[in-house]
Amino acid sequence: MEAIQIAIDGPAGAGKSTIAKELAYRLDYTYIDTGAMYRALTYAVLKENVKIDDIPQILEVTRNTEMSFKKGNIFINDILVNNEVRSIVVSQNVSYIARIPEIREILVDIQRRIASNQNVVMDGRDIGTKVLPDAKLKIFLTASVEERANRRYSELILKGLDVNLNDIKEEIITRDKMDEERSCSPLKAADDSIKIDTTDKTVEEVIRQIIFLLNERI
Repeated sequence: MEAIQIAIDGPAGAGKSTIAKELAYRLDYTYIDTGAMYRALTYAVLKENVKIDDIPQILEVTRNTEMSFKKGNIFINDILVNNEVRSIVVSQNVSYIARIPEIREILVDIQRRIASNQNVVMDGRDIGTKVLPDAKLKIFLTASVEERANRRYSELILKGLDVNLNDIKEEIITRDKMDEERSCSPLKAADDSIKIDTTDKTVEEVIRQIIFLLNERI
């Protein structure tokens, strides 16, 4: 039976990871958080004290870093890094790493291999346009900047971090601009994707809508 691929794209804070992870659980599909892969690589680069504009060294770190997913958790060289990849410093630098064409090609190859022989829910910023252009279902999630900033703020406060809401809002606006304007696989909705604004929707409402759309296609 042909593997079923669900692509979920959207900007930071739109709910991609939360919704994709729960959707995969309910469908018994494999969840692949591609954003976490770029974050994991950024964390590895920063941990090695490599400058974010030193492309040869970044590529060297990439070649020597093994990333894996186990039950929704992200590992670097078999070390769990769920919290580390969501740190403020990683958030501030991940767009610089993600915009490097050579890095994207390496990770896209990995992502495609993972999705080639199993049912997957994959989220990111270029899944429907670049990674899985033939996905059975493509969803583009969005939400207002204010809502996305509030979600991120609440998430970090719960982790005990001292953060400023306005700083997070400015960080999201900057991240959006970088992601949308990068020359390599910019953030945009695929022509055949279905857009869902999550601003005033619960996670349950969005998941039910996506499952309904999937059932229409299979």
